[in-house]
Amino acid sequence: MEEDKTKNGGYEAEGNPLIGLIRERFYQAETSKVYDEKRWLKAYRNYRGLYGPEMAFRENEKSRVFVKITKTKVLASFGQIIEVLFSQGKFPLGVSPTSVPEGIAERAYLKKEPPQPMPQPDAYGFNGDGRMIPPGATADDLMRNIAQEYENLGFEEGSASQGEPQIEPARKAAEAMQKLLHDQLEESKAITIMRHVFFEMALLGTGILKGPFTDLKEYNSFDTGEDAEGNEINIQVKKLKTIPSIEAVSCWDFYPDPNATNINDCDYVIQRHSYNKQQFEDLAEKPMFNAEAVKECLEMGPNYQTRGFESSLYDRENIQSIYKNRFEVLEYWGIIDKKTADECGMTYEGTGDVISVNVWICGNKVLRMVENPFTPTRIPYLVCPYELNPYQFFGVGIPENMEDSQQVMNGHARMAIDNLALAGNLVFDVDETMLVPGQDMKVFPGKIFRRQSGQTGQAVHGVKFPNTAYENLQMFDKFRQLADEATGIPSYSHGATGVQSTTRTASGMSMLMGAAALSIKTVIKNIDDYLLKPLGQSLFYWNMQFNDDAPHIIGDLEIKAQGTSSLMQKEVRSQRLMTFMQTAANPALAPFVRWHTCLTEIAKSLDIDPDQLINDPEKAAIYAQIMGMANGNQNNTTVTGGPNQMGPAGEVPTGASPTDPTGVGGGNIGTGNVPMPGETGFSAANTQPQRGKQTQ
Repeated sequence: MEEDKTKNGGYEAEGNPLIGLIRERFYQAETSKVYDEKRWLKAYRNYRGLYGPEMAFRENEKSRVFVKITKTKVLASFGQIIEVLFSQGKFPLGVSPTSVPEGIAERAYLKKEPPQPMPQPDAYGFNGDGRMIPPGATADDLMRNIAQEYENLGFEEGSASQGEPQIEPARKAAEAMQKLLHDQLEESKAITIMRHVFFEMALLGTGILKGPFTDLKEYNSFDTGEDAEGNEINIQVKKLKTIPSIEAVSCWDFYPDPNATNINDCDYVIQRHSYNKQQFEDLAEKPMFNAEAVKECLEMGPNYQTRGFESSLYDRENIQSIYKNRFEVLEYWGIIDKKTADECGMTYEGTGDVISVNVWICGNKVLRMVENPFTPTRIPYLVCPYELNPYQFFGVGIPENMEDSQQVMNGHARMAIDNLALAGNLVFDVDETMLVPGQDMKVFPGKIFRRQSGQTGQAVHGVKFPNTAYENLQMFDKFRQLADEATGIPSYSHGATGVQSTTRTASGMSMLMGAAALSIKTVIKNIDDYLLKPLGQSLFYWNMQFNDDAPHIIGDLEIKAQGTSSLMQKEVRSQRLMTFMQTAANPALAPFVRWHTCLTEIAKSLDIDPDQLINDPEKAAIYAQIMGMANGNQNNTTVTGGPNQMGPAGEVPTGASPTDPTGVGGGNIGTGNVPMPGETGFSAANTQPQRGKQTQ
């Protein structure tokens, strides 16, 4: 009878040829990674202030001091990255429509009915336009009446030409997607996870992020129900929500294809997991995991194999005591040939010669084996270098750049301390022939030497060594400056004072800080290109593939990383935007400016949420109509006259007679239209000077 494979996740665990393939590739990746692990160990020891086993001290060296300048530089760089990216409290990731969006209109406007001809005046004036505000009406009533006018109007694709309300569907879809991505990143605690990634970037030279992958989040909701007596009550209900999740992966546990120089060139990557018993048991509850294989591995017991570098990381010689109850699991992402997939009994939809798969193994057991679920096919890891090494997979970090400077600084610091120990104490020259034999040669306050010959001071003479600590400290400072140049992180940027005389002035400090920003700008650019933008694109594809609850986000959109733009100081950015608005206020330039976008950017530069203060174009059109009506009613009810000539509301200017059609009265004439000859109220003679004749 053939074994039922359904309960095992659709495959047989025993005799699986995929295990040998993954083990072989893991061995190749682990072997090629030895050089990088040695680099990382040196970087870690310099960060911790520890001397490695390769360090040999001379016999006359007494001091073992380690000046942790490397730690200062690493933490300074880490702090700068966090400050630049997350100082505004939002994830530096934006979404905007493409230059020529497909599948969605770039602009649309409300198509209105053709304007009706202007009514002709009669003896009693113009007919009412139906917009008179009835007595007792409120602003809310007016808003509802105006909004009803737009309900039955249809949108026309293109730009408005006659002042119709304008909308941008592509931009609205981009804003909806951006809000969704930020909400998902907040739910997955992306900022906290990113801190670990950025720290390993600065320390080891490479930061690794895994995801996004599907996860279930449990949250509480409330529904109506009945109690025992039949009364309606609120009942707390636990619900599950599908969300994208991300996690930080340590460089020590990541094994890429040894023939690749970046993640896109990898045929495969392998992540090594260390699980305790409870964590390993939880794997059986996850989708597509073979629960029977998990149970068999638990029966066989822990199988974790420690590596040489782990004893240095944990500062313990007996590292086995830490991992003795751990299970080692290898997670494989990559391609396999179709023949191997068929031999494993794997179900797949790919039609090519190779298939992209995700396989988990523990010992000789396959825990999970599925086809890569992502569309488009991708390896769900993002690898970001601190400093790009174009010929190696892993980047270069701060400790490696200043390794030589750190060693020299340690050497001169040790020599200075050893010299001070000698220079601060006397070394005695003793002529024993002058002393009484058998005396104790120890020196202490009040010591008496018994002399039998010679002059005073000749039998016991104190010798003082020269103090060379100043020269050593000068060399220390010189190599500290070289460390500043090697890392691009000057000492004054992390609080050191008195480094350069240029910092005594505000302008000089500004120049130095601007120069220092160029180095961190390169790092932020790497984060934009290798981490933030790919993460945004992956989240976009995840929502397109797995999120059925967000149909409004569909559109031709472009993910933009905004880390580099955050380097510009907010004050400078706000000032530039205000200057731009003043320039664009020119009537000749105003039609070319997107004022809504300009106001939004100004609000962002001031750390103000634009959604709370700025209306979208649809609401702006309604409010503009309300304001126009209000101004029109005010003009109709206002008595003409100069501002200093007006009395209380509804009264005529002071000194004027209400019965005087000329408006002269007491001599104070209100402002208004000048009467033309022939009109009522024209007080001059109804005659015009004749051409060619002079009036008398």
